[in-house]
Amino acid sequence: MALNVAALADFNNEVAGKIVLDTVYTGNTTEYVSVQEGIKFQEPLNLIAVTPFFQGGDSVSTASGSATFSQRNITVTKRTAYDSWNLQTLTEKYLGVSALPAGSYEETMTLLNDLTGDLVKKASQANDVFLWQAVSGSSSDSNSNVIAQSDGFKTLISGSTSGVVSATGTGASPITASTAYAQMSEMISQVDANILDADDLTFFMGTKVFQRVISGLTTQNLFHFDPTTVAKRGGFYEVPMPGYPNIKIVGVFGLGASERVILGPSSDMVVGTDLVSDTTNFSLWYDINSDTLKYRLRNKLGVQIGHPEYFVSNDLA
Repeated sequence: MALNVAALADFNNEVAGKIVLDTVYTGNTTEYVSVQEGIKFQEPLNLIAVTPFFQGGDSVSTASGSATFSQRNITVTKRTAYDSWNLQTLTEKYLGVSALPAGSYEETMTLLNDLTGDLVKKASQANDVFLWQAVSGSSSDSNSNVIAQSDGFKTLISGSTSGVVSATGTGASPITASTAYAQMSEMISQVDANILDADDLTFFMGTKVFQRVISGLTTQNLFHFDPTTVAKRGGFYEVPMPGYPNIKIVGVFGLGASERVILGPSSDMVVGTDLVSDTTNFSLWYDINSDTLKYRLRNKLGVQIGHPEYFVSNDLA
């Protein structure tokens, strides 16, 4: 007589199953730029420009020249991520049972290390998107309803800001692999001569454009370019610009698939925050009243540039 197993569920060994989290491209623009700490809402960048005036003659007694003081404000935006998890719902599943040590309650689940680790990475991504993509007075992030108090770097470093140079010629076109070096060299030719030899002159671009640039430089087999010099710094990839020892190329998560390419001194780009640790810290606690595990990530972020005239942007979307 044949076996009738229609009433039995198929076997699924959840206890043996591996926990697989999202693969996350992390990163923090603050690894490259300047940081101004302690901003509760708004603080200025204090700028000073000294201009000497040379006079002729054997005896000079007339005061000349100038020292000009100016300010550019950094306004930070309050951002909070908060959620609560009732872990008892997970203990009804084999996965939860396997992750819970014997004789303990849900707040000690071993998979919390995986959850919180993923949480920090996703928060880092969201922070970087905000630093670049924020638009003053609107919520530009589909995964947030935060209304930005000020523009991010993408809007700030564009032709809409007085002084920023809008690239012309081939530098204004989307980067292609076959012409990447020529296009970026064109942008370099339009940089303010005062900062052409700055040690921190940097191309910032999205990861998609960065891949195209590396492909192009590798294919062209430029004498100065070694593909093995592509380095991972923190959460970003960077490579030296062939022929320019003081210029690096950086692919940032915050620009995503955007065609925008920006060139300027990274130290003149400033991220404002209340605490430097705001970009990575979070609180996690067990609330006995609601019997849930809760987390809260809270930060204040804003950006500004010191000298718009030091930057060149291709102004692409």
